[in-house]
Formats: sequence, C-alpha cells, structure tokens
Amino acid sequence: MHKSGFVTIIGNPNVGKSTFLNKIIGENISIISKKAQTTRHRLLGILNEDDFQIVFTDTPGIINTKYELQNAMMNFVKNSLQDSDIIIYIVSNEKKDILNEAILNSIIKTKLKLFLLINKVDLMAQKDVKSAMDYWERKYKPYKIFPISALNKYNLDNVLEELKKVLPISPPYFPKDSLTDRTLRFIISEIIREKIFKRYEKEIPYSSEVVVDEYKEKENIVDISCIIYVERESQKAIMIGKKGSALKSLGISSRKSIQNFINKKVFLTFNVKVLKDWRKKKQQLKKLGYLN
Repeated sequence: MHKSGFVTIIGNPNVGKSTFLNKIIGENISIISKKAQTTRHRLLGILNEDDFQIVFTDTPGIINTKYELQNAMMNFVKNSLQDSDIIIYIVSNEKKDILNEAILNSIIKTKLKLFLLINKVDLMAQKDVKSAMDYWERKYKPYKIFPISALNKYNLDNVLEELKKVLPISPPYFPKDSLTDRTLRFIISEIIREKIFKRYEKEIPYSSEVVVDEYKEKENIVDISCIIYVERESQKAIMIGKKGSALKSLGISSRKSIQNFINKKVFLTFNVKVLKDWRKKKQQLKKLGYLN
C-alpha cells in the first residue's frame, strides 16, 4: 500500500519554515536568511520512501500586503492551501498570532488536518514550552501539536511519523527520484538570492531579483550567466560595490554553493540591471514569473 499527499507549510515570516523543509527533506532546496520574507515563491520539496511520497510546499511568510509583489506572494499561499491534504502551521518560540488571520481561519473552515509546530524550543525553558503548547492548543485546537527545533532536527522524526499515518492512499504524484518541482535554473537563482540576503543590508535584498540568463554545460565546466535586477541606480551601485568588490565577493560565495549543488566546476558571471519599481508593477512581475 502506497501513500502520497500534499503538505503545505505556513506561518509568519522568519519562524523557520524553510529550515524545517530543508531538514526534513535532507537537502537545501529552500533559501534561508535571518531577514524576514526571504521566500517569495511557492516551492515543492519532495520526500520519497518505498511506501510513501510527501510533497511539502514551502510558502512565503504570511503578511498583510503593501505592494504587488507581496500580493503575488500571498496568492501563492492561498493557491497552495487549495491543493493540500494536510497543513503545517509553524510558530516560533514567541506567542505571536498569525499576521493574516483570514488565511488561517480559511484553513480551519476546510477541516484539513492542522499540525501546529512550535519551533525554536531549544531557546525556551521547559515551562515556557508547556505554556506555549497550552496557548496554541486553546487557540486553534490543532489535530497535532509538536515542540520542535528545525535547525537541530529535534522531534522531526515524530512529526514525520504522524504525517505518514494520515496521508491518503495514493500512487506517487512525482517520479520517485524527484527532489523538487523546480528547474535547476530556479534553484541556482535562489542560491544567489540567498547570498544577497546574507551579504547586503536594508532594502537591497528585497529590491533584488535574480534571473539565470544562460546555462551552458561544457566538457569540464558549466557556464552560468545571471542578471540581477534592482529597482534604482543607487541600489545598482551598492550591489556592485567599490571597484566591483561587492559583486566579486557575491560571485565567489555563490559559485562555491552552486558547484557543491551540481557537483561540477562553474564559471559564473553577473550583469546588474535596473528594472524600475519592479515589485509594484504587474507587467514586471509577470515577466519575472510571479504572476500568470
């Protein structure tokens, strides 16, 4: 008997959704940063064993939107919920309600099984863990509630065992050797965007988008050419840095991670371009794959 199902991961920004996905899958397929709203796209991570397949959906952190890019991000969340068999709602060690209550209320109305995970319990006292579990149990009455530390993989095995119990009986939705539904180009662009979030400050990471313009495999090396879009000329100057130093450093770090991921030597080039106010314009968001 084979089981398969779609499990959507939701929660506020920066509660550890992408870390949870990467740890439970065993591969770094979703980018991680200490900055909020790092995840922009709906990303599937696929966990395969002989008798089951779980298709996890990592979603952007739930927020009240301010501009068109954020509207598109919240649409990814809503669309993911429509396809789900199970919902995982991750909260951090702080007792903060979800930032967009309407989305969680819509989940409760669907009667999907809700797994509530209290993350970062390694940073909490035991009495505070118990208090948090009681708080969330009263508030949402989830199907299951677990204290976890995604970073340290604490209690993830127990979460997985309970997920397997409630998966629908079904053949696999994807080939059993699949890790994600995304293309290699997309993963490479996300690796670079993760480096931007870690290396640049203030509005630069949020105003940046990475597109793999060219990917050519040669006998001993892979040539990768990327466009980094920013919104203003001043941001372009910061991205490049004095005499190109910042962009060079970004390239060295990105190339190492890409080489580790594809197990091939990489020649990586960047071209920084200004795409004025791209986060606010539907036409540009369509061009960059955020809107249909």
